[in-house]
Amino acid sequence: MKKLTLLRHAKSSWDDPVSRDFDRPLNDKGMRAAKVMGQFIQRESLDFDQILASPAVRVIETLEHVEEASGLSMEPTWDRKIYLASSATLLDVLRGANEDADHVLMVGHNPGLEDLIFDLVPDDGSSAARNKVEEKYPTATLAEMTLAIKSWADIAENSGTLDRFTRPRDLDPELGPNYD
Repeated sequence: MKKLTLLRHAKSSWDDPVSRDFDRPLNDKGMRAAKVMGQFIQRESLDFDQILASPAVRVIETLEHVEEASGLSMEPTWDRKIYLASSATLLDVLRGANEDADHVLMVGHNPGLEDLIFDLVPDDGSSAARNKVEEKYPTATLAEMTLAIKSWADIAENSGTLDRFTRPRDLDPELGPNYD
């Protein structure tokens, strides 16, 4: 069994006058949400053997705030293929994860992360966590899965169960959609 945690980057700023989407930074709410998720990671004693991350500015900044709040040393493998990737591309990236890594954290973007969950976790109609993903996969949200595989090279559709889906607003209501 392998463990996969997906983290969508925190909320970015559309007001920043950057010329490329890749360069968009986090906004204030995104910074707060990333810190809340870092505290959650610390409180839940989550530990990752490998971190695979998009090198987009908003992902880098998300991980900086998560690292600061969690106290963990985050040394990601930056992979440009994760930036705005499809589920199929993300599966290919995961197939290249370190074989000795039992728990991988992937940090990236939607809709790829959301689609990856739908591809990995079969819809049996009874998963409350999967139903939340179907509603929306908000920024800075963690999705934790257990995969019925021995090797990352064997990752395939319908090989996982969604153990937990934690949104920033679940931890701090002020990070919900009704607050600025």
